[in-house]
Amino acid sequence: MSRKLSIFLLACLGVNCVAQAQGQITPSRGELLYATHCSGCHSTQLHWRAKKLATNWPRLRAEVDRWQKSAGLGWRDEEVTDVARYLNTRYYHFALPAAAPSPRRSAPQLSRQQD
Repeated sequence: MSRKLSIFLLACLGVNCVAQAQGQITPSRGELLYATHCSGCHSTQLHWRAKKLATNWPRLRAEVDRWQKSAGLGWRDEEVTDVARYLNTRYYHFALPAAAPSPRRSAPQLSRQQD
């Protein structure tokens, strides 16, 4: 009986460990870039100050771009956008512009001749 109880407890422990591991959130690329290159100088207070320069989404993205250029990071547009999105999600909550619809390729239409 004690062996069955031990096996049961070990199984429960294993399930609990797996559940905890799956519950961890993988940081986004924007969060990783910010943590690696920006958080050393920028504290949370910077984003909450009354006289912040970022007052909307385009300005937030422009500030991220300005500072990455100032630091000589050489980020691509996608990386600037990723960091700005991370900051927006975490601190600012500005309305984002509507995403441009992706072009759809439709199948060629076959002409039907009516008899």
